[in-house]
Amino acid sequence: MNHHVVIQKLCSCAKKEGFSQIESFETKAQALAEGETKLAYMQGHFCGKHTFELVEVDDNYVIGMLEGCGCKH
Repeated sequence: MNHHVVIQKLCSCAKKEGFSQIESFETKAQALAEGETKLAYMQGHFCGKHTFELVEVDDNYVIGMLEGCGCKH
């Protein structure tokens, strides 16, 4: 069974970086590690207009934008 890291909405910064909306991994631990790495990169290197969070959903990990971060989802 594959586990996924899903970026809920690709913002312009994610598109510029060439991020895929969905990435698949063989283990849940690999997916979590990639999700955490990607989240840290997005928080530290993107333009700062958005705030992101990593949430586990059915053994997958979703990176979403937090409400109230000043953007129009």
